[in-house]
Amino acid sequence: QVQLVESGGGSVQDGGSLRLSCSVYRYTYSRYCMAWFRQAPGKEREGIADIHTDGGTPYYADSVKGRFAITQDNAKSTLYLQMSTLKPEDTAMYYCAAAPRPYCSEGDLRDKVVFRYWGRGTQVTVSS
Repeated sequence: QVQLVESGGGSVQDGGSLRLSCSVYRYTYSRYCMAWFRQAPGKEREGIADIHTDGGTPYYADSVKGRFAITQDNAKSTLYLQMSTLKPEDTAMYYCAAAPRPYCSEGDLRDKVVFRYWGRGTQVTVSS
């Protein structure tokens, strides 16, 4: 069973930065679409960035484009989300997700059922 473990969340001031990590266990870090989602209280879970383990174009939701960057270290089986210029509206639980498929697309960010494996999340709180 694939296991995803997020870390790096915390509390920051408006305009601050954080880097989230997602460590992947029990499978070879290959042939998966990896993504970050977030969910604020009372809101739907939102896909914000994805990238394929084997390379290719990363995709971002408009809400984070230009502020967040999704990267990965295949040797460490770890996915990252570098978040900059954080805003109070970025406050949410952030989840890592994985879909066993040969590609990623921007559309995957709007179709969370594609992602078979999920972590438990890490909380990010941005105060003004």
